[in-house]
Amino acid sequence: MKEIRNIPIFIPILFLTASIISAQTDKEQILMLRTASNQALKAYDTEKVLTFLTADALTTTGNGTLLTSKNALKNYILEAGASKMYWVRTTTDILVNDKKGLAWEHGSWKGYDPDQGAEAVVGGNYPAM
Repeated sequence: MKEIRNIPIFIPILFLTASIISAQTDKEQILMLRTASNQALKAYDTEKVLTFLTADALTTTGNGTLLTSKNALKNYILEAGASKMYWVRTTTDILVNDKKGLAWEHGSWKGYDPDQGAEAVVGGNYPAM
């Protein structure tokens, strides 16, 4: 890995209701959504990636730019052109507040460029709420 940065990436996660997946805990649902989000990122499926975000999502990019909506993130992704970079997030901790219906997720992320090989070329830590 060439570079590691501790960069907060705030990406709100949409939660499925217990009535949809009643056999799973909140943490299991969050992990399932994270896996699906990672798969969409790796497949360069921008529209699918955006389905995991709320309209008012706040995202801090790797260079510190704050994007203040899902639409702003979509434009940022589209402006990147034919970049083959993709990111994979690995969750290390999830704290669920059942009373408020919120959760805090923390983990690490790695960025891959298939043109440079199978190893991550950048990485860091992220929180998501």
